[in-house]
Amino acid sequence: AGRKQRAAARRKAFSLFVKAKEVPAASRCPGGGEGVRWRCCRQAFEELPGIHRHVALHHSGDVGRQAGLGAGPAEPSGSPAGGPAPAGSAARPSGHSCSNPEISSALPDTSHVSHDDLTSQVGEVLLYYCYCEVRDPEKLCAWQKALCQHLHLTGKVRVASEGINGTVGGSKVATSLYIKVMLSQPLFKNILCQEDFKSSAGGAHCFPDLRVGLFKEIVPMGIDPKIVSYKETGIHLSPQEFHREVEQYLSQATQGQSDTILLDCRNFYESKIGHFQGCLAPDIRKFSYFPSYVDENLELFKDKRVLMYCTGGIRCERGSAYLRSKAVCREVYQLKGGIHKYLEEFPDGFYRGKLFVFDDRYAICSNEDIISACRYCGVLWDQYKLCSSQHCRQLVLTCPSCCNKGLTACCPVCQEKELKVTSRASGQTLKEECECTRRRPKVPIEHGSPRMLDTGK
Repeated sequence: AGRKQRAAARRKAFSLFVKAKEVPAASRCPGGGEGVRWRCCRQAFEELPGIHRHVALHHSGDVGRQAGLGAGPAEPSGSPAGGPAPAGSAARPSGHSCSNPEISSALPDTSHVSHDDLTSQVGEVLLYYCYCEVRDPEKLCAWQKALCQHLHLTGKVRVASEGINGTVGGSKVATSLYIKVMLSQPLFKNILCQEDFKSSAGGAHCFPDLRVGLFKEIVPMGIDPKIVSYKETGIHLSPQEFHREVEQYLSQATQGQSDTILLDCRNFYESKIGHFQGCLAPDIRKFSYFPSYVDENLELFKDKRVLMYCTGGIRCERGSAYLRSKAVCREVYQLKGGIHKYLEEFPDGFYRGKLFVFDDRYAICSNEDIISACRYCGVLWDQYKLCSSQHCRQLVLTCPSCCNKGLTACCPVCQEKELKVTSRASGQTLKEECECTRRRPKVPIEHGSPRMLDTGK
């Protein structure tokens, strides 16, 4: 009887807590739709299961106090109302773990899987990240390396005290087991879910090897996570919400009435081969230049609504937090799941061209548009190659015809001479700067109105 009374009190307190944060119908959904029914912690929620999970993760103490039960944990089921915990929610935040469980070192049983199935060249590449508090990143790093080796996965995994970020390739059997084990890892319980893994055709052959390492940040922005935290991120929009926002923005932009900036926070070589129509794509080479770009162009963002996007969503987590920290924008929104998730819903939507990926494929496509050109002859071309100069790592767009003519370098400087290599005392080699890097400003400054890329299809 006592348990029933406490559960009833908690359900009532939960209802009051939710009602207090319900969004009025007149102001639901920033794009004018009817989807958003609730907002909390700068997140937009469409469905009740997502609200349940958010409250269970972050506000169980508040609900408990309202119910007169103290600040104890939520019901054992993980749901504030005592029901079963949802399997996953698109509106769930990307991190913010309340508890900090121990890291399991368990590896999956593969005795029932044939070696051929585990190492098949036909497979996929997974892209994911999870922000959470990691007390023992060294242990997580060691487990992650052992897990990937056990499943014959290649790729890159970054581990830090703020979470994990990975892109791995392997057979479909291996990637399926990987996801299953990651979801069962106590550290990621109730934070990471199935939909957080973006997949594309590929396999272990898409990466030269496996690299798992410890870093200060799981995405290299160059600012201490304690100074600019993922916990201060912008408001997440689902692909459907983001699509409505972009549609409205493009409609207003053609009439010169928009107060919104559609911001691509990727590198220039990524946006060059694919981007959202009407976006502002900073001409930067590294994400670590993004904070300086914001600092140099604060006037551009003043009193603007900013819609941000990137490949899988992770750069927007810290990028939107940095932009918000400057207190110049009216509001900052970001595409949840990034371009990957958007293209799953809208393959022929407002994103045109290829999606750049950081592996040996360089790009994946969802539509037939080619929006970039050969470096030499100007014919439409969007398949990157590495500069043929031995010590240059720049990417170059050079069509087959130009390649056959020997035009395989990123610029005339690399094409016409053999690069000289200088060495430090430690033996580390340095690349000689070529024309491409020398002429490109590290942090471009936008003059006047933002430089928008094509707004028409």
